[in-house]
Amino acid sequence: MSSHAQQARTLIEALPYIQKFTGKTVVVKYGGNAMISDELRRAVMSDIILLHLVGIRVVMVHGGGPEISEMLQRLNHTTEFVDGLRYTDETTMDVVQAVLCGKVNKNLVAQLNRLGGQAIGLCGMDGELFQAERLDEKYGLVGRITGVNPAPVENALLSGYIPVVSTVAQGMDADTAYNINADTAAARLAEALHAEKLILLTDVRGLLRDPADEETLIHEIHTAEVPGLIADGVISGGMIPKMQCCVDAIAGGVERVHILDGRIPHSILIELLSDRGIGTMLKQEDC
Repeated sequence: MSSHAQQARTLIEALPYIQKFTGKTVVVKYGGNAMISDELRRAVMSDIILLHLVGIRVVMVHGGGPEISEMLQRLNHTTEFVDGLRYTDETTMDVVQAVLCGKVNKNLVAQLNRLGGQAIGLCGMDGELFQAERLDEKYGLVGRITGVNPAPVENALLSGYIPVVSTVAQGMDADTAYNINADTAAARLAEALHAEKLILLTDVRGLLRDPADEETLIHEIHTAEVPGLIADGVISGGMIPKMQCCVDAIAGGVERVHILDGRIPHSILIELLSDRGIGTMLKQEDC
C-alpha cells in the first residue's frame, strides 16, 4: 500500500473516534519521561493540540518532580521521601509552588502556544480549584484533597483554551499551600468535570502481568478485578496508589481511565483515535 493510501486509511480510522469524543472532556496527567525528553514533550503537545482542534475538551494536569528535585539540589536543600511521598517542609513547599505554578506551568503553556495551541495556565489555588487539608504530620505540607472547584477550568474550556493545571492546593485548615499527588489531582478533577476519559502518562507500558516482560501487558481491566490483582502481586509498589486513583475516578463517574506509556511518541493519539489501544484501560464491570 502506498504511503498516501496508508495516511488516508489512518485518517478514516480516526473519524468514528473523533465523532464519538467531540464535545467530550479528556483529562491528561502529564509527567515522567514524556516531560523530560524534548521529542516526547513535543509529541504530547502536538497530540493535545490536535485533539483540541477536532473539538475535544482537553485538560492537562502536570507534576514536576525532577524539576523540583533539581531546584532543591541547587539550593543545597536535602529532599527526604516518606512512604514514597516527598517530605515537604516550608522551604520545599516554597520551591514546589515556585517551580510547579511558575516555571513548569508557564513553560508548558508557552510550548503549547508556540505549536499553535491556545493554552492558559492555572494552579490549584486559582479560584480554590483544589482545596486540601494536611494529609499527615509525618509528610509535612502534603495535602489531601477535600474539594474541587472546576469552574476556573470550565471557564477556560468555554473560552476555547487548553487549561494547563499545576497540582498545588489551597490549604483550607491553615494559611498555607499544599503539595498534592498529581495522579490524585487529575483523577479528582476528571470526576468534577464529568470527563469521558482520564489518561495517565507513565514511564511503563501499562500494567504488566510479569513486570520483567513487556509482552504481558494487560490491555483491559474491570475495576472489580483490581483487589485480586493487588492480592496476587500483579499490581504492586507505586502502581497501587496509581491504580486506586483510576478506580476512584471511575467510581466518581469517569467512563474510562487509560494508563499509557509516555515514552511512546503520540501514545495519546494512538490510544484515543485508532483501533489499536497500546496501554491498559480500566472500566466499570459490564452490565
